[in-house]
Amino acid sequence: MAKRTLLLFLAVAACRSGSDENALPSFVVPGSVVTTSYDGGSDDLLTGGLGVAGLGQATPISPTTPPAPGFVDPANPTAAELRTRAIYVNYRALVDPIFNGGYATLYGPNVDVNGNPTFNPGRIAGEEWLAYDDDGTGRVNVTMMVQVPASFNQDKPCIVTGTSSGSRGVYGAIATAGDWGLKNGCAVAYTDKGSGMGVHDLRNNTVNQIDGIRDAAPDAGTGSNFTAALTDAERTAFNTASSDRLAVKHAHSQLNPEKDWGLYTLHAIEFAYYVLNQKFGTRSSDAGSATVARKYHAGQILTIAASVSNGGGASLAAAEQDGQHWISGVVVGEPQVQVASTSAIQRGGSAVAAKAKPLYDYMTLAALYQGCAAGAAIYSSNANMNLLTATQITNRCAGLKAKSLLTATTQQAQSDEALQKLRDAGYEADSDLLHSTHFSTYATPAVALTYANAYARASVKDNLCDYSFAAVDSQASGLVVPVNSTTANAQGLAQIFANGNGVPPTGPIEIINNKAVGGPHRDQVSLSASTNAADLNIDGAACLRGLWTGTVDGSGAALTGTLLSQSNALKSGVQQVQRSARLHGIPTILVQGRNDALVPVNHASRAYYGANKLAEGANSPLYYYEVTNAQHFDTFIGAFAGYQTRFIPLHRYVIESLDFMYKHLRDGAAIPPSQVVRTTPRSSGNNLISKSQNVPDIPATPVAANLITFSNGTLNIPE
Repeated sequence: MAKRTLLLFLAVAACRSGSDENALPSFVVPGSVVTTSYDGGSDDLLTGGLGVAGLGQATPISPTTPPAPGFVDPANPTAAELRTRAIYVNYRALVDPIFNGGYATLYGPNVDVNGNPTFNPGRIAGEEWLAYDDDGTGRVNVTMMVQVPASFNQDKPCIVTGTSSGSRGVYGAIATAGDWGLKNGCAVAYTDKGSGMGVHDLRNNTVNQIDGIRDAAPDAGTGSNFTAALTDAERTAFNTASSDRLAVKHAHSQLNPEKDWGLYTLHAIEFAYYVLNQKFGTRSSDAGSATVARKYHAGQILTIAASVSNGGGASLAAAEQDGQHWISGVVVGEPQVQVASTSAIQRGGSAVAAKAKPLYDYMTLAALYQGCAAGAAIYSSNANMNLLTATQITNRCAGLKAKSLLTATTQQAQSDEALQKLRDAGYEADSDLLHSTHFSTYATPAVALTYANAYARASVKDNLCDYSFAAVDSQASGLVVPVNSTTANAQGLAQIFANGNGVPPTGPIEIINNKAVGGPHRDQVSLSASTNAADLNIDGAACLRGLWTGTVDGSGAALTGTLLSQSNALKSGVQQVQRSARLHGIPTILVQGRNDALVPVNHASRAYYGANKLAEGANSPLYYYEVTNAQHFDTFIGAFAGYQTRFIPLHRYVIESLDFMYKHLRDGAAIPPSQVVRTTPRSSGNNLISKSQNVPDIPATPVAANLITFSNGTLNIPE
């Protein structure tokens, strides 16, 4: 298929007819648009006024020394305080914020567009436009945001999308696409893609508004970011049966938002066009007229769909669905994307163990087995990568054995068997040492539970697999309490827009095992009903797995009744989110770490690449860089000592790929071919990461041994 370029976009746009009046897109909620200007001094678009030094501080700056990411009154934060704190939290959540790990040297607000660190604090002046994207029901209310830097060149316009990673709020791509786009003078079109930080306190009936301020649900009305779809009678009944629970948007919207992530990304681009036309279009000369003639039509602005993780998957979905030619190119890091089928995949000449599994399949398998796999033999000489206790490992392994999900009879053999099950499911051996930290930080179990609810379109009142969300009295005892019964919890809920990531446990919101021995308890410290042991809720994890396998506990008798209905609904939801990998010739770059243990390469980038080549031919303009010694959570490198000597920041290569795409679209420069990028971790966390020694540039002409190729229906990945 011929390569589509910006010139083609311009030609297509020039052929369009219709009114030139700049009209608010139909999906934008009237009256929700808010515009704020930032001077680049006291406050700004990229750092919330904190600058590179403020963002790099591990301990929040004192709220008495503005600008700060703290709160003058923690129980009643202002919208401005929430925004600054959200930028601080989200920026640090997506990159390693430690100086030795690359912050402020390889990337960060002070690093210029040529990759050189400067003394500039990195504050960027400009305008920020905020609005809701809704279908007219008031139930969707996706948050969109467009940032237009003062450096935007209206004669050489560009847009970069910043669809949120994970289930984060609208600032969830500020460190990745946002940072690169703003520094390159592009408008950045953000969207929280229908997940975001919507939390409904069902006891007190309070919700978040678009700016994070909490209000009574009746007063917020359709201005609520998320209100659970319950009648007053249903909410009262639920509060009686399951007191003090919280509903969270991604899990409980009952809309399966992932199916529309591409649409929401396209909407964000269209909203950016509206904003830019309002700013730079020609205003009517008629007195009193508010009419603005559009300067830009669809396809006339160089637009890169760019983000990471879930935001990366959303960018690919948007390109697949782009019937109006909004998108010029795509750059995604570690994309969470699902295809129904793919090509044959080989690594080092041998077929991979598994490929193109849906997220729910591999995530529930990991949620079951990672806790036991943490006791595998490989951890004995890598103890600093294991955060679980011997008791937790033994109990989880025993629980799996009791449910006939393992056959070995000793803990060591059970752990090795569990690890092998993960490898057989398509997790590369390069990921072996990550399973413990991913499980113990609750990354895997939390994602499995959130997506179970989302795919099944479950209501909060369903308590799917006997899970719920609530605040607790303490981490140790884990008893459910009203969220406003302690100062810490009440303040945490008030600040959830800024501090939350959309996937409990987050802020004061914990995952609750409703069927725990002794009553509902925090999942991680609960005793499972079937084992009477602290095994990190083997019953709940097995139930979630069973919704996919269609069997009781994931390996027993066939499901019946309510569980069968929920299983069928969930599988239908999974089918809705699978992508075609048809990119219509849009130049695209995928970047992923070979060690990714959250979104394994065999089910994500490799699978998508193979599916695209089958669909559009081996010469389709899709490029893939698989980076060694790189995994999903760059922020973990600074958080866990074991990561610092094993992994490098993948973000460095996302930036380089954005540079490649921009030069390709603007100047016609060639994009380096698909390849394995070889890196070298630091020998010590005290060492400053070096471009030359640790993270070399992606070569324009890689050696043959590093080339990723596609031929005869097979994707070939070098060892």
